Amino acid sequence: MKPDLDVTSVPGWAIAPTTPPAGTRGRSWTLIAFDSAAIAVAHEWQRQIVSAAAESAVRMHRAADIADAVTALRADLADATVGWRLMVAGPAYACLSLRADAVALGVADDEMTFASTEVTARSVQCVHCPTVNHVVVDLEDVTPCAGCGRNLLVYYHVSRRRGTYLGFMADAEEMPA
Repeated sequence: MKPDLDVTSVPGWAIAPTTPPAGTRGRSWTLIAFDSAAIAVAHEWQRQIVSAAAESAVRMHRAADIADAVTALRADLADATVGWRLMVAGPAYACLSLRADAVALGVADDEMTFASTEVTARSVQCVHCPTVNHVVVDLEDVTPCAGCGRNLLVYYHVSRRRGTYLGFMADAEEMPA
């Protein structure tokens, strides 16, 4: 039985592709896009922001990977003032990872907006070893851990600190002593 997402740590945009409108209440924005579909979203956000806020400062970044996105985030955050907003578009796993970095840097949830362009790939943290498995898997499905070989159940929990799903041994009761 699937739990109500409201009682989990999994954001709705990580389950189904989602494109919210731009948050136009602000003074400056950092837009980060991970893939070509995300670039289209970021351009639409930019259009919405510019038409709603005459004196808007929008910085748009095309991130090649998560490290590139974190570099852009850090640079823009260093200059941020009251009214700064972060808007991120791309695969959910990349958005979750960047959200974890943003939270660690002190960005509040109400300062961030996410659009997910793809939701089937997930980063799953094995609780039995330090391995983060990057796999295409549904929630409640089982995937082998690349580190310890255990069969991991992908659970409805996302770590805000790591941006990864929780994976734990699905067949612990069946293992020989």
